[in-house]
Amino acid sequence: QVQVRESGGGLVQAGESLRLSCTASGGTFTFNQNVMAWFRQAPGKAREFVGNIGWNGANTRYADSVKGRFTISRDNAKSTVYLQMNSLKPEDTAIYYCAASGTNQLLAQQSVYLWWGQGTQVTVSS
Repeated sequence: QVQVRESGGGLVQAGESLRLSCTASGGTFTFNQNVMAWFRQAPGKAREFVGNIGWNGANTRYADSVKGRFTISRDNAKSTVYLQMNSLKPEDTAIYYCAASGTNQLLAQQSVYLWWGQGTQVTVSS
């Protein structure tokens, strides 16, 4: 059974930074062979793609709404992926989910992500 766990959420003020962490392990899952992604869901809205990172960390892809402010990185030795969020805005308030892909392509659609965490709340006050 693959387990994905996020941590690091919290309440911050606009303009501040926050770093989320996500670990994934279990079953036959091999962390360093999978694309990892972050999604988020704001109150009353659909879950949306934030960004993803290739298996070796060399390639990333971001949603336009976070490009230049958010950075995804990974440490395969620790089976951990990070989401560094800078210059946070109130509209970044959401539950942030980490997901592991079943492919090695940097795809944004949720259907290719087979394993999901429970999410961590990020609240940005104005």
